[in-house]
Amino acid sequence: MFPASNHSSVTEFILLGFSSDPTSNRNVFIIFLFLYLCSVLGNGLITILIYLDCHLHTPMYFFLSILSLLDMVYITTMMPQMLVHLLSSSKLISFEGCWLQMYVFGTLSLTECIFFAVMAYDHYVAICFPLRCMLILNWDLCVRLVIGTCASGFFFSLVHTSFTMNLPFCGPNIVNHYFCEVPSVRSLACMDTHLIEMVDLVLSIFMVLGPLSLILASYVRITLAILKIKSTPSRCKAFSTCASHLTVVTLFYAPAISIYMRSTSTYNRERDKQISLFYNVFTALLNPVVYSLRNKDIKAAFIKVVVQNRVVW
Repeated sequence: MFPASNHSSVTEFILLGFSSDPTSNRNVFIIFLFLYLCSVLGNGLITILIYLDCHLHTPMYFFLSILSLLDMVYITTMMPQMLVHLLSSSKLISFEGCWLQMYVFGTLSLTECIFFAVMAYDHYVAICFPLRCMLILNWDLCVRLVIGTCASGFFFSLVHTSFTMNLPFCGPNIVNHYFCEVPSVRSLACMDTHLIEMVDLVLSIFMVLGPLSLILASYVRITLAILKIKSTPSRCKAFSTCASHLTVVTLFYAPAISIYMRSTSTYNRERDKQISLFYNVFTALLNPVVYSLRNKDIKAAFIKVVVQNRVVW
């Protein structure tokens, strides 16, 4: 259910995007269409490979397939509309559509934020307790962790976006962004938003720094465990697995913290518009690249599927 907007004169917003030049927008369209297709195809391929190869039916790859699914939906919440606006003279989005986009985007981003902590816990159990891994991280627990993570994202995103969309918007209605993001929309409210910013900051600390602290704590324990491994190849394999996850975590958390962990008064529209591309577009694009190029099991599954299809044909 959408929040009531009878206290606002604004019924729709205008998303400025990146440029008002049609030629420039066409060039940007080609670039982002390519990035979007690569992201969806890459994450989709990882999900399919994990589903088809029984050797990949482990907690680690189960979580990786969930991350890929999240990324596909995550980037689809704003990329298709952005592509349409790049080629269209009309860049309007309704008040309800803006709220829905913010809510879905917030749900997926918060879910992914917490989910990285779940993946860190999986790595911690796999490396620190290799013989008891399947007993500790059984399938029942894996499913409950995924459901709990998604439920948390749905709930906290509802709180986060409702604060913003229940503000009075009297005009202007021009959002200097390529999609409806909370800080950019909240800056248009015709009232003092200091209190709401403080509440959002507390939520951000809880939802962002909380999982990040768990990730760092997990990797401290993981590092100590890896250093005790006597076999050099095993140690390198463990470090390689952790490096992939840490790379993606860094690309996601760093820009997100720089945007959401500060007040609207310090909001730099042009700079933050560019920064948001990292955790909106490039993280979803780089996830399959980082995990597949550094993972022999994914490569082997891909080759296996290709060979089987050749035999069938």
